[in-house]
Amino acid sequence: MTQRRAQINRKTLETDISLELNLDGVGQGTIVTGVGFLDHMLNSLVKHSGVDLKLSCHGDLHIDDHHTAEDCAIALGRAFSEALGDKRGISRFGYAYAPLDESLARAVVDLSGRPYSHIQLQLDGSSSLGSLKAENITHVFESFAMSAALTLHVDVIRGENSHHKAEAAFKALALALRAAISMREGSHAVPSTKGVL
Repeated sequence: MTQRRAQINRKTLETDISLELNLDGVGQGTIVTGVGFLDHMLNSLVKHSGVDLKLSCHGDLHIDDHHTAEDCAIALGRAFSEALGDKRGISRFGYAYAPLDESLARAVVDLSGRPYSHIQLQLDGSSSLGSLKAENITHVFESFAMSAALTLHVDVIRGENSHHKAEAAFKALALALRAAISMREGSHAVPSTKGVL
């Protein structure tokens, strides 16, 4: 099987990102963004999706966390797209529910090549989780979907604790991605009536 890996280096006036992704990993992550809660969420994504990720970001945190959160999601999405290649043999679709105590989240993914996102996390956008603004958590999901060129729906169905709601959402995405990127045994076809994704 072709190795499904990608390496991304993305440098702007706002962030400097180095990233290595292996879709056929074992769920190991080395993630340092300078934003502790973002590191925590990305580590959860890695652990439960089964991918391996090395991510280092030096961002303009003296301004705020927005550019770091956004650019890490863009780089990660680009890496997913590159690692998937022509998407031959993949399952393409994935969906999952993930609870965290009182919180319950659902994620549905289509590796369609058509970027779209609908994200409802039931978070107060003006609040923060650690040093990460809650509004930027939604933006991470949106930026990842756009950059990876996938369709993504994430809904927090219920919950009270903001940390729990955010983490349940990332875990649901992880499990949905795990299903979508999995290889269909014996298939080398592109899973689309168009013949391309």
